[in-house]
Amino acid sequence: MDFSEKWGKDIDEAVELALKDLKLTRDEVTVQVLEEPSKGFLGIGSKLAKVRVEPKAESSTADEYKEEIKEEAAPEKEVEAPKAPEQKERADLSENKTYEKKERAPKKKSAPKKHRTESINKRPDDLEPVEDHEALDFLKKVTKEMGLDLAFKAAMNAESIYIDIEGEEVGSIIGKRGQTLDSIQYLTSLVVNKKKDKYLRVVLDAENYRDKREQTLEQLADRLADKVVKTRRTVRLEPMNPYERMIIHATLQDDDRVKTRSEGNEPYRRVIIELK
Repeated sequence: MDFSEKWGKDIDEAVELALKDLKLTRDEVTVQVLEEPSKGFLGIGSKLAKVRVEPKAESSTADEYKEEIKEEAAPEKEVEAPKAPEQKERADLSENKTYEKKERAPKKKSAPKKHRTESINKRPDDLEPVEDHEALDFLKKVTKEMGLDLAFKAAMNAESIYIDIEGEEVGSIIGKRGQTLDSIQYLTSLVVNKKKDKYLRVVLDAENYRDKREQTLEQLADRLADKVVKTRRTVRLEPMNPYERMIIHATLQDDDRVKTRSEGNEPYRRVIIELK
C-alpha cells in the first residue's frame, strides 16, 4: 500500500485513520485534502472530510512499500533445469508424437447474485396507495425549499408508509451514498410520529436506490473479505449508518475466513473486517 484515502468527521480524524492503515507517523507522510467537511443544514447535505495520505519519498518505510509493490507486481518465472542426455532424447521423441486436441467445454455464465440478506426495506403485500398524508405534505415543502422539482408516490398499511421519489433532480435528494435521503427520511419520521401513540415506520426511496445500495454493499463486503485474507491485514470501512453496517455483518456472518465488528460512536461508527 503506497497511499491511503480515508473519511472522517474532520481532517484530523481522517488523517489519523490513514496513519493507522499505513503504520506511519505524521512526520513520515504528506497529506492531501480531497474534500473539506461540511455540517450542512439541519443535517441535510452534511459532508465528511476526505484525505489522501502518502509516505514521503525520503522515508525508508516508503521505499519498503515500493519494493513490496514491485515484488507483488512482478510475475514469477520458472527456470527450466538443463536436461540430461537421456532426458533430452526422450523429449525429442515425445515432440514427434501427435495428440488429439480435446475440445474445452464452454464456460458457464454465472447467474446474477441474489440478496443473501432479507432486505429491511422489502415492502409488505398489503400496502394501499395514498395521496393525502402529512408525510407527503412535509416532503413537498422541504423539497420546494431546496429548489427541487420532484414528485411523490406513497403507499401504506397500519405499520408503515413507503414513499417513492421521482424527477430529473432525484440525484440531489439521494446525496452522496444516500446521506441526504437518510436525513430527510429521519426528519419525515419525526414529523409523522410527533405526539403519536403508535409508531409509523417511514421509508423513502428514489429510483430503487435502496435495493441497489444493498447489492453494492454485499459486493463490497465480499471484495474486502478477500482482501483481508490475501493481505492478512485488518480493513476499516468508512463510517456507515446502522442499516448499512447490518448488511456488511449479515453478508459475512457465514464466512469462515473473516469476522466483523463495529467500532466508534454514531454517526461515525464503522465496520471492521479481520481474520478469524
